[in-house]
Amino acid sequence: MPADALLRAMNAGHRALLVLSRGRVGRVAAGMPVLELTTTGRRTGRRHAVLLTAPLHDDAGYVVVASRGGDDRPPAWLVNLTADPRVHVRPPGDPGRPMHARVAGPTERAELWPRIVAGHPLYARYQERTSREIAVVVLRPVLGHGVADGPDSSP
Repeated sequence: MPADALLRAMNAGHRALLVLSRGRVGRVAAGMPVLELTTTGRRTGRRHAVLLTAPLHDDAGYVVVASRGGDDRPPAWLVNLTADPRVHVRPPGDPGRPMHARVAGPTERAELWPRIVAGHPLYARYQERTSREIAVVVLRPVLGHGVADGPDSSP
């Protein structure tokens, strides 16, 4: 499992590639769009941004996977968005928008997971590495005072 320092270094390297190429390189990784997900720290209240891939996406939003490379610990961004689901999502070259994040429930995850691993088998290998069930997170734009398509829609 990747160490925290390695994960941070990979994220910083990817971010530098995006900046240096002015978004021409690094917008897609392993056939998936790359997103910057900004959450609010559950203890500090500070904003934290991380680059993630979205194995499923459509006009209504994105689905991301809290794999952390198959580590037994969930990523900090997952814990943060569980405490405060108000997030900001920005694909490279896009100003981004506020979104609502929620962890897919058992029925929804059972529908999404096969679609995720069919297109991106690396996630299945991550799941094999850990005893925790890797969370699937649905990101939907915030419209007015609600969430687009209601809380139970999926891509």
